[in-house]
Amino acid sequence: MQWLQDPSHINVDNLNSIRREVSRHFRNKKKEYLKAKIGELETNSTIKNIRDLYRGINDLNKGYHPRTDIVKEEKGDLVADSHSILVRWRYHSSQLLNTHGVKDVRQTETHTAEPLVPKPAAFEVETAIEELKIHISPGSDQIPAELLKVGVEYFALRFTNVLILFAKKREII
Repeated sequence: MQWLQDPSHINVDNLNSIRREVSRHFRNKKKEYLKAKIGELETNSTIKNIRDLYRGINDLNKGYHPRTDIVKEEKGDLVADSHSILVRWRYHSSQLLNTHGVKDVRQTETHTAEPLVPKPAAFEVETAIEELKIHISPGSDQIPAELLKVGVEYFALRFTNVLILFAKKREII
């Protein structure tokens, strides 16, 4: 605060010394934490607690990932204390699970859905054929991808018609 109010040479030096002290403090804390973790891993290794050993190794490899427990209220304000977060989640869950306005399921209107799959266009089938990988073994139909790619215009129209007929038979178009 002193440096912000008066950016003189003395205040800059004070700020830098405070930063160095804080960095040194957190470096020491990190070393203590790592020593404790390594000691815990050694203990798990000696007592043959393999599950906790590997879990600890994975935690060390992943590193530190800070978590924030902050939730937005309905108004948009941020809430950080645990009691308010629980209250907010309880309210949110009740709003999701308790539907108001629908008294009986049989009274709701049913709407017919549009076709699930639109009719395929010839250019879509053509691009799908062009994207096939070559020099791989053919599928159960024993048609190599190279053959389909050579006659892409010929096969695209026929495959499109076959797909439309198949979809009509299955009633998905």
